[in-house]
Amino acid sequence: MTEIVKNNRAFIGYEYKEVITNAEKVSFLIDVYENFGWIVDKNITPSLTRNTSPRNSSVVLRLKRDRKIMNKMELTRLQRNFEFCMKDIEQLENSKTSRATMYALIVAFIGTAFMAGSVFAVTADPPRVVLCTFLAIPAFAGWILPYFIYKKVERERTEKVNPLIEETKDQIYELCEKGNKLLHEWKKK
Repeated sequence: MTEIVKNNRAFIGYEYKEVITNAEKVSFLIDVYENFGWIVDKNITPSLTRNTSPRNSSVVLRLKRDRKIMNKMELTRLQRNFEFCMKDIEQLENSKTSRATMYALIVAFIGTAFMAGSVFAVTADPPRVVLCTFLAIPAFAGWILPYFIYKKVERERTEKVNPLIEETKDQIYELCEKGNKLLHEWKKK
């Protein structure tokens, strides 16, 4: 004889969401998305995509939430604002190095152009050694200075961008507080 076990659990319809992120941000994103009604789908473990460094590996975070959650439209609006803030932070983080890289590459290319001129001057018939030396000096400077330019521009940009990143993080925490209040209102009912 077989025995049928009935589960008294009420049916809950879920909606699902996948978030692709790097491994460093997983805990932060789980904490934040919980304030918008999302929970980690325990049925599926987070999958790591292979990468050279475990720190930079991609993670697919699978979330779910009750489809009939109260204040769903407001929670979705807050969630979209959060996702927009995260994109802003990512762009600001990238801007720290992108401008510095651009300036360093420009100086390096100019140095390379001077070196090419120097090589052409020394290989000319007859060789123009004085011109070669005159062009080699800025060429070597153009190959040495990019490192220092990169560090200086990156430092200046970081000082300028960090307060903006902190402001954006404060906005994220305010959105989380609002979402959390909406969830607690729903759970009380």
